[in-house]
Amino acid sequence: MRNARIEAVGANCGPGASGSSGQVTVSAINRNFPGRSGPGSVWLASPPAVAASAIAGELASSTNCNVASRTGEGAVRGLCETCHRWSGAACARGSAAHSPMTPTALKPQAFFALLLLACTFASNHIAARVAFDHGVDVVTAVAVRSLATALVVSALVIWQGVPLKHTARHRRFMVLIALLVTVQSVCLYAAVARMPVGLALLVFNSYPIWATLAARVFYGRRPERAALIAIPVILVGLVLALDILRAVGGTGSQGGDIGPGVTFALGAAASFGLVLALTQHEVADLDGRARSAFTMAVVGVLALVAGLAGGGLHWPDAPAGWWGLLALSVLYGTAFTAVFTLLPKLGAVSNSPILNVEPVAALALGWLVLGQAVNALQWLGALIVVGAVMALGLRRR
Repeated sequence: MRNARIEAVGANCGPGASGSSGQVTVSAINRNFPGRSGPGSVWLASPPAVAASAIAGELASSTNCNVASRTGEGAVRGLCETCHRWSGAACARGSAAHSPMTPTALKPQAFFALLLLACTFASNHIAARVAFDHGVDVVTAVAVRSLATALVVSALVIWQGVPLKHTARHRRFMVLIALLVTVQSVCLYAAVARMPVGLALLVFNSYPIWATLAARVFYGRRPERAALIAIPVILVGLVLALDILRAVGGTGSQGGDIGPGVTFALGAAASFGLVLALTQHEVADLDGRARSAFTMAVVGVLALVAGLAGGGLHWPDAPAGWWGLLALSVLYGTAFTAVFTLLPKLGAVSNSPILNVEPVAALALGWLVLGQAVNALQWLGALIVVGAVMALGLRRR
């Protein structure tokens, strides 16, 4: 069943309920008042249509036409057997005169909110570099940022009444995921401390390659055609962005040796790619807010223990360092929380891959704030990497 991408849920009176306001489900249950099937939106359909949709991975039907209404809105939708797409009204049997429902367009306010969040995540790394340049070490930054974020997200979990049901298998894999996120956090900040911030994030953006590899190795999942196309494109973009060709020839534009930074960034990307594979196959049915609160708490505690065991935390030695440490915690916590609160309300969850413009924002902010300039060829490489990752995330499935 796992190889066929089927996820079994526990038997109860309402299986398949949504876990957040941004999720959409299709169900045949008859108690269809708002909230009955979770906080998200729900399509009501016949059991055959629900089964067909589960197999197809999208709204589909095994009969000529079915009619469903969306709870809370009362909008009637029809499903035509010919095109297997929902239309604005129920169509007659065999009739081709209908308008298939297209994905909801991204609203301008949602688009700008995503760009703002990307800039906020990028600013967190710029602030981290400022803190590193003024006495803060990587472990201290990870501990402060993660514990602060864990407190905020935990409060959100309690406030929104997020269900915390889980199994022993969930617990085992959540511990493993938290350990991997700890490695990823330390490696990424270590890269940011050793090379231009935007370039560190670009190397980290190779994580789709590692996620594809992990899914193949551990779950036997064959890479999708889109991923096989994106991987070489990402690699070409990284070669340009890191100025590798000119560095080999001894004419690279980057001051100092960025090799250690690249190694750390690749370690962060590999760790995060494995996290994505494990999350998708092992704990996807857990609410994302609960997963994030647990993960951030474990990361923060582990970093704190490691810092204390290694001679104590390293605090800033100048006011700029304190501002950097405060800013990285506030910016990361704000952006992280907005992903769970703001994006669902704006209907932007399905377009969240736009957040991958973060490296481009970091390149611009790094130049403005830190004086980390890159040449035109590196900018081209950055745009290639970001474009490939965004196309991979926004593609139709």
